[in-house]
Amino acid sequence: MTGDRWTFLVVRDEDTPVRQYSVATRTFRVLGGFGVLLILVLAVFGISAALDATARIQNRRMEARNEALTVELAQFRERVGKLEATLDGLAGRDAALRTMAGLEVIDPEVMEVGVGGPGLGTPESYPLWGVDSTVSKDAFALSYDLNALERRAHLLSASLDEATDSMEAHRDLMESIPSILPTAGFLSSSFSRSRMHPIYNRPLPHSGVDIAAPKGTPIFAAAKGRVVEAGWNSGYGLTVRVDHGHGYTTLYGHCSKILARPGQAVKRGDVLGQVGATGVATSPHLHYEVRLHGVLQNPANFILPDWVP
Repeated sequence: MTGDRWTFLVVRDEDTPVRQYSVATRTFRVLGGFGVLLILVLAVFGISAALDATARIQNRRMEARNEALTVELAQFRERVGKLEATLDGLAGRDAALRTMAGLEVIDPEVMEVGVGGPGLGTPESYPLWGVDSTVSKDAFALSYDLNALERRAHLLSASLDEATDSMEAHRDLMESIPSILPTAGFLSSSFSRSRMHPIYNRPLPHSGVDIAAPKGTPIFAAAKGRVVEAGWNSGYGLTVRVDHGHGYTTLYGHCSKILARPGQAVKRGDVLGQVGATGVATSPHLHYEVRLHGVLQNPANFILPDWVP
């Protein structure tokens, strides 16, 4: 460098003359400044491009997440619908069980277990609101439905526990109440205060029901109890009588064979004998009576619908 100038020597090889370039210091500084400025501009553009690419990647990821979240919310909504249908079925069973247990059925409005008032939150309070308001509204609605179903499930659980406890407490009574058709056949004569007797040809009370069936058809105990009579009974022929407790007794007449003995404990459905035509009878059938505290009852009222032929 001489004076205020910069001198550059360029040497290629031995045979090529040396070239000399001279640049003023001021010019060199200006060129250096432009070079630094160019580098800074290129750096800014590079950083901007990198940030833009990063933002695009983040946006694509966010869109993918939102799409996946939307799909997942739809799947949860479908599962909530199935859960609601299941709870509806359980509510129906709960109503039937409470009726059988002698409890009052829960009011449908109570079963909805609705809630209201402050403190429930809003879609705007969800973290998703700032990302996607539509997804936030869907998530809020789904959360509300899940909370309602959870409260309903708790209510049903408590109700079923109460009905079960009541059923257990009344289990012995329920097992002792006559409730089945005691033989396979069809009702040939109903309970009546006065009917034309097929043999005596005059109006007489019919204290039970007649169930026509082939001779030898099994006769079943209508409920749990203890056999108190098993033998010949005037008019009824071979007869079995069962004391079920709680004031209930049943009688099975006109048997062709007795298969139970006095004092024997029986369960509902145990075989007591076989259908016949002993005693005052015109053809094989079972004469079946039900008494409550000694008062004759219509046996048809003690036969569950599924057992009525």
